[in-house]
Amino acid sequence: MKYLFTILFSILTILSGCSRSGDGERPSSSSDTPAPLTVGLVFDAGGRGDRSFNDSAYNGLEMARSRRGIDFMFAEPDGQGSDREAALRLMAVNPDVQLVIGVGLLFSEDIADMAKEFPDKKFACVDYLRSPGVTIPSNLAGMVFEEKKGSFLAGAIAGLVTKTNTVGFIGGMESGVIRKFQSGYAEGVHFVNPEATVISGYIGMSGSAFANPAKGRELALGQYGRGADIVYQAAGASGLGVIEAARESGKLVICTDRDQEYLAPGFVLSTMTKAVDRAVLAMVESVLDGSFAGGTAVSYGLADRYTDYVYNEKNSALISSAVHKRVEQLRADILSGKIVLDETTSLD
Repeated sequence: MKYLFTILFSILTILSGCSRSGDGERPSSSSDTPAPLTVGLVFDAGGRGDRSFNDSAYNGLEMARSRRGIDFMFAEPDGQGSDREAALRLMAVNPDVQLVIGVGLLFSEDIADMAKEFPDKKFACVDYLRSPGVTIPSNLAGMVFEEKKGSFLAGAIAGLVTKTNTVGFIGGMESGVIRKFQSGYAEGVHFVNPEATVISGYIGMSGSAFANPAKGRELALGQYGRGADIVYQAAGASGLGVIEAARESGKLVICTDRDQEYLAPGFVLSTMTKAVDRAVLAMVESVLDGSFAGGTAVSYGLADRYTDYVYNEKNSALISSAVHKRVEQLRADILSGKIVLDETTSLD
């Protein structure tokens, strides 16, 4: 009886953080016609409001609601993300939900297990990380981005712009995916500037590493203090602390996932963007039009600028036209195969 009460309490706790259509209400409509699709989304550590890829995923659902008339629900795990499996299950057992999306690599194992348990539901995972030898269930679509290639371009920008010849990297949770950011960045720096030094650090070893801005600020201040004039952060909500450290130090930061220039105008050199919002929209549309492809990882890369970097009027004073031209040539060389980057390579 005590065990049953614990389970019920846990479910109620998750329900308290679960809203329909983002604000607890159905979209207003002049008819009772049901939405063509209801999506259940579970955020990663950091949750909605991280100003990074969680917010981008949410925006993707807003775009899908506006353009395709879908309905959606979302849930936010606790700070450690320890109840992620329960939140996924809450969505999977809901008869209204046809597509369940987990945001973040930490969902990979749980969402694969859930897809096997609920074969009549469709599942998708942003930044899906397949374990070696594991077969992706036929009703699960992994959503992956070309982080290494995008980070290579970010590194090239840093290597061409640095004045101290020392640049930094700060990752959130030390993991295979984030190490691709690190290795791609370092390769890009050294490709254009072989003499440059890259300082690297991580917030931590668990999911909470993506939700610790104070630690991000501390690490960044340390790297700036060691001579880095540019730091690339791939740390989710923890990256907000890195941005603050750049402002305090009068140095530059390269951000990740979404353009964050507005958080520190004049101090954000660029952002390696992952169009999670467009990818979520595309995934929803694949369900609506019947082209959903489970059992595989769908790549969103440089070719269609799902993975890209920011260059516009707001940072053109920091990135010269010559640097931009060089980076665009590097991008073209990657797409043509002249420059080959192994997306599976991680630093030792």
